[in-house]
Amino acid sequence: MGLLKSFTKTLLFVFILTLSFQSKTFADGGFPVRPGRLLISPSVSYFFASSQWDSTGVKKPFPNGGKYTSIGATLYGEYGISRRFAAVVSLPFVYNNFTQNNASGSSSSGLADLETGIRYYLANIDFIYYFSLQGTAITPMYTKNAALGYGEEGGELKLAFSGSGHLGDLSTYFNAADGVRQYFGTNGPIQNRYNATYGISLDEEFMNQVSLTVSGINSWSNDKSFNSAVPGTNKDFNFLQASLSYGHSFTHEISVFLSGGQFLTGRNTGVGTTVSLAFIYRLDYR
Repeated sequence: MGLLKSFTKTLLFVFILTLSFQSKTFADGGFPVRPGRLLISPSVSYFFASSQWDSTGVKKPFPNGGKYTSIGATLYGEYGISRRFAAVVSLPFVYNNFTQNNASGSSSSGLADLETGIRYYLANIDFIYYFSLQGTAITPMYTKNAALGYGEEGGELKLAFSGSGHLGDLSTYFNAADGVRQYFGTNGPIQNRYNATYGISLDEEFMNQVSLTVSGINSWSNDKSFNSAVPGTNKDFNFLQASLSYGHSFTHEISVFLSGGQFLTGRNTGVGTTVSLAFIYRLDYR
């Protein structure tokens, strides 16, 4: 176990250095993290879109055969401070690229928005169902690259509900969360971000699981413009996405999750397809 802790500390240090010179992945529900437990989740993701929903929700291809891709690497961390409180942090690095037929493309890369927060576990019902409230601060890690985000500080307040159960001899769980986010610059935006996950174990040892997630964002702003080359900077939009994930636990400390998702409906946004791979390391220091 000592060797595993040393290896994970080294891995964490390497990821921090890598991201310093170059998205949320996990644990978005209300299940408590035991005091002294550190959860580390590095992940990589791929996003692709060649069409869009316009301001009225009509699907159409990007102009001039446009294609948008985004590759991201995110380091997520969560630490149990006490039975009631946990600290969370998320730091993404992204590479975005937009190309068109017979036209010059555009690309951008760098650290995006750092998210740091405190989660408070409000209550539980028979230690089966859990409620939590999380406050998050949003800090842009860039100053001169407007294609990486809004470039504005913000805050979010999120309520989550989680629970577990059984389906025959197999264990099940669910997470549901809804957060209201406000960016403090010109024209906001203000956003409602929501997700719901239902998962089921495939064996009695909890080594394999599958889950289905439905998630989305509703974003409102006086700025109604849409830029297909840098969709991450659009302020007035919405979308609904469905994702399917498979998870495998190598040990009680190390797991991996592979996910694929598809945007189902939207407005002022690309018709996106996503693939992500996340590793999860759990360490206890008490």
